[in-house]
Amino acid sequence: MTSSGRTNHWSTARWITSGRVATMTGIVPKNKARGVDFCGVDKYYYIVRSDLYCYMRSSNFKKGYDINIFTLHPSCRDGDHYLAHQDGYFYIIKGNSYRRVTNMNTDDNAVVYSLHPNCQGGDHYLSAFGCYYIIYQSRGVYRRTMSMNKDENSVEYTLHPNCKNGLYYFGLKNYYYFVKPHDEWGLHYYKTTSFNKDEASQTFSFHPSVINFLPGGLAITKGPSFGRWECIKTISNDSDTPVTWSKKITKKVGYEKAKMSSIGHNWKISLTTSMETGGLLALIAKAQFSLSTEYGGSKVNTESENWTQATEVEESMTITLQPNKSMYIWQYQVGLGSKAVLHCRDTRYKSDPTPPTDNPLPPA
Repeated sequence: MTSSGRTNHWSTARWITSGRVATMTGIVPKNKARGVDFCGVDKYYYIVRSDLYCYMRSSNFKKGYDINIFTLHPSCRDGDHYLAHQDGYFYIIKGNSYRRVTNMNTDDNAVVYSLHPNCQGGDHYLSAFGCYYIIYQSRGVYRRTMSMNKDENSVEYTLHPNCKNGLYYFGLKNYYYFVKPHDEWGLHYYKTTSFNKDEASQTFSFHPSVINFLPGGLAITKGPSFGRWECIKTISNDSDTPVTWSKKITKKVGYEKAKMSSIGHNWKISLTTSMETGGLLALIAKAQFSLSTEYGGSKVNTESENWTQATEVEESMTITLQPNKSMYIWQYQVGLGSKAVLHCRDTRYKSDPTPPTDNPLPPA
């Protein structure tokens, strides 16, 4: 139901077309993305990408304001859930305990507590209105408590139908939020003052610069990833006698940084030396390519490819062509939408103009 009482059927993905039959793609939900989460405190929203060893901070997800990327301290990585409280603390839940810190970049003032048995096993955790909330999505309920360690003053409530299907849940001091499943209008997040009654609710779109940071987000802003063989050279013998050639073939190998630079054009990067802007964007691209097609990926592992700047490489070859025959040289490329981003090392030589059918990259 919508806040006006009308039924709202949310689809689980957004339609993306590229001149062919339309396919659907979407961001990876929390239950399939360990170490990825949303949280909020004071005037800031946060997205944690533990898989990329960093997190994003923004003062406005809709406008894309004040976007900063920070390194996630090693002790704050690999959490099952991340939340922030109005007292300025961040909480990293891992298994049946949680780590409380004042800064996820420096791990300042770290203390570890056990998670009360009644507060374990939640699908989502957040903080708002001075309390902590544990959402049990499969049961359609949430638990409010004053302490995740002692489970003080706890109450369980039913999730309103409009608030059941969130991909991620988070909170600020006076509001609850969740990321809605994709629909034909794109990716949105929902704001309300009550998960039980769905009061004072509003829906907002995400700025593309924020979407780019999410797992699966590049497929929304750039288009689904692809892997394909491109013919980079054709050699033909138009004579009536066999001809032997010794040639040097030039091909581009590596990662085209310039094609990815726009995704973080308004990000302020505050990362360690090994995670400078180019390195982070490459990690985001690698992660996108490794996803399943459901989330706009190609399910391939590109770690062994050349992720430094793309360069021209010469390859020597000697071939003998029979009269009126041709040789087609194919190179494997991986990209987003219609643009190749990574020129792979693999090449194939074929005597016919149809591309190879194999995928030379290992599965993710």
